[in-house]
Amino acid sequence: MKNTLRKLELLAPAADKNVAIQAILHGADAVYIGGPSHGARSKAANSVEDIAEVVRFAHKFRARVYVTLNTLVYESEIKEVEALVHEMYRIGVDALIVQDMSLLRMKLPPIALHASTQCDTRTVKKAKFLEDVGFSQIVLARELSLAEIKDICHNVSVPVECFVHGALCVSYSGRCAASQVELGRSANRGQCAQMCRMPYSLRNGRGEIVEKDKHLLSLRDFNASGSLREMILAGVSSFKIEGRMKDADYVKNITASYRAQIDSIIAEFPDKFCRSSYGESFIEFTPKLDKSFNRGFTDYFLNGRKPSSMASLLTPKSMGEVVKDVNILNNGDGISFFNQNGEYVGVGVNKVEKGRIIGSRQFKLPRGAEIHRTLDRQWQKVMSRDTAQRKVKVDISVDEEGITACDERGVMVRISLDVSKSEAHNVMLPRPIFEKLGGTIYVLNNFENKLLPQTFIPASQLTALRRRLVKELDLANESTYKFDYRRPENKEAVYVSQSLDSRDNVANSLAASFYRDHGVKNIISAVEVNRDRNRQTVMTTRYCLRRELGCCLKDKSVSPEKIKRYAGPLSISTGPHIFDLEFDCARCEMNVLSRGKNSQ
Repeated sequence: MKNTLRKLELLAPAADKNVAIQAILHGADAVYIGGPSHGARSKAANSVEDIAEVVRFAHKFRARVYVTLNTLVYESEIKEVEALVHEMYRIGVDALIVQDMSLLRMKLPPIALHASTQCDTRTVKKAKFLEDVGFSQIVLARELSLAEIKDICHNVSVPVECFVHGALCVSYSGRCAASQVELGRSANRGQCAQMCRMPYSLRNGRGEIVEKDKHLLSLRDFNASGSLREMILAGVSSFKIEGRMKDADYVKNITASYRAQIDSIIAEFPDKFCRSSYGESFIEFTPKLDKSFNRGFTDYFLNGRKPSSMASLLTPKSMGEVVKDVNILNNGDGISFFNQNGEYVGVGVNKVEKGRIIGSRQFKLPRGAEIHRTLDRQWQKVMSRDTAQRKVKVDISVDEEGITACDERGVMVRISLDVSKSEAHNVMLPRPIFEKLGGTIYVLNNFENKLLPQTFIPASQLTALRRRLVKELDLANESTYKFDYRRPENKEAVYVSQSLDSRDNVANSLAASFYRDHGVKNIISAVEVNRDRNRQTVMTTRYCLRRELGCCLKDKSVSPEKIKRYAGPLSISTGPHIFDLEFDCARCEMNVLSRGKNSQ
């Protein structure tokens, strides 16, 4: 029955081994984690040994482990990457998340491949191509609407993965060259300088500064929790939390929150959906999304274009939770607000007296200012403890010949009752012995005692049998674990375009060979290897700064004063870095063009 249901996967990020284990304990069906190298987060690398430990732990619950290998690969690194993939396969990693098509031309074991969000999949045609060439799961671009997601889901047969929470890149993922062109740090190599989070000044066509030191490209954090049901019904199978640089507290809270919501939807549609892993998580806190780092929330384009409020223009820092009653604040908390000049102010709380906050330093709170709690000391104390257990339900039956165990994973073992039995003088029920499963991942669900009434087995022997039974369950789970394998490549599949520019990220001969095999005629190498520093498009965004500022060129209600104020051509600058803005109103997109490195 379960195999006919669509499996739903909650996919959590892991900076390291500890965070990965916490994510699984708090309900993740899968985790994604960086390997020793080439993981698109240079500060989130992990050893082969640590990843192997994560794999062993995750597989107990039939949870999956995906390793991110989603950077561009240079020619000199091909052999190194091949060797790394063989190591990941050897230790039982379930799949690799990749963007560089060279991996489809390397000499690799049959490990499953997932198409990273860095592949910038926004169309049915692109998704079908990735399916055709052998990807087992496709991560869609974060900019898509529910209608666009549904269209893709209904036209491919492999699982579709979408982000549901966390930081947003303002550019289409994989197509941002700002950091590389301006600072020599490639986002596609795990060294993003986060230029979108910097403060910029906006100049109009007359050279006037019309917005000064605003975070004009800094988006709020994505939060799709209000649309999970619609995403599931649209066909999404994997729900991804962003945050491979986030700490364990963040991952625990966000994972537990989405776990509860997805479980609720599965309960609503038990004949359609099921979890992709096993084991119930027992959480010792109430998850709350705004308790964790956030820049304010947006559902981005999921439910259509918004007139504004996609960006956090005043600060890229965490906003935390809104404080409606200052009396909830405690000593050691941290608060933030914007002063009369629109500047972000952070203050520590010493105490609250008669509705007045006594801070760690003097501050002036503007009348009517919204206060945010960015640090909740009590919450921190709770989250610093062990806050979850995950248990697999097991049914156990004891009879005169042996003991049978069958768990919710479908694993069944039987061991013989090879112990001394005698006629009972004092009746002893074996159930209490088999309930003592603490220290294991199991919890007793149903117990059936088929022993004859007069049979007596000493408690010490029952305890030994229980331990043996648990060991056999673990071994049987390992031996019956089902891996996904790489799908075959359709050599006749034709790529969506015959020409590739530098933003299509071809950085080595194998990637070029792959694209030529699939119909591409003209290839311009990735900016990381062609070193072009002339004026060029470094970002293309569905986010529109004009729309965010209330001066959309298609909006007939914009006042003449505003039209004059924001008359183009527009440019933004931060320090020596200047970018021209071009607006493609037909496509409703914005292009950000660099004038060249350090141009004034």
